[in-house]
Amino acid sequence: MENTEKLKNSKEIVAYLVEKFPACFVAEGEAKPLKIGIFQDLAERLADDARVSKTMLRSALRQYTSSWRYLHGLKAGQARVDLDGNPGELLTEEHIEHAKQALKESKERVFASRRTNTKEKDEKAKKPRRPAPRKTEKAADAAAKPKAEAKAVVAEAPLVKVDATTLKVGQNVRVVMGKFPVAATIKEVTKDDVQVQLQTGMMVRVKSEHLVL
Repeated sequence: MENTEKLKNSKEIVAYLVEKFPACFVAEGEAKPLKIGIFQDLAERLADDARVSKTMLRSALRQYTSSWRYLHGLKAGQARVDLDGNPGELLTEEHIEHAKQALKESKERVFASRRTNTKEKDEKAKKPRRPAPRKTEKAADAAAKPKAEAKAVVAEAPLVKVDATTLKVGQNVRVVMGKFPVAATIKEVTKDDVQVQLQTGMMVRVKSEHLVL
């Protein structure tokens, strides 16, 4: 009997795509540049597949195209491929530069996080252990904590949401995806949503409330 259990996360869905479309998706090494509009093709080919939801499919595709090995594969002379591995249009210089920038920023975030964690561990190891604070010290710390947290909240610069009534084709925006906004260009504005093109070339439709400047 065919397994119809829903795939639970992006990792499982990517593995499933590698199995279903091996000429397009790869599990190891540099990934092939994907055809623009590949999500629509996937949605059609998997329309009757009970294991994959469109929401999870979109999330998995986003994760795949933002991975280091995919961004590494966006090079001059490379052609985008469809689900059957057929080559299409060549990568544009703009998409190649966007991929390089996205890869650089992603690596910088990871390396900065690693350096911070290493520094904190070293400082913690060197720092002498303090004796347990007396009751009065604990009370003072408890009173100071809310003030410190309030200052931290004020210090954070909030993202500026776009005005949905002013959106226009060709406008550069950022799409809120996970922890970090992703740069994109508006390609179409409709009553219900907005179609944008990410730096990797992937086309997605989002609600205007997910767009920021």
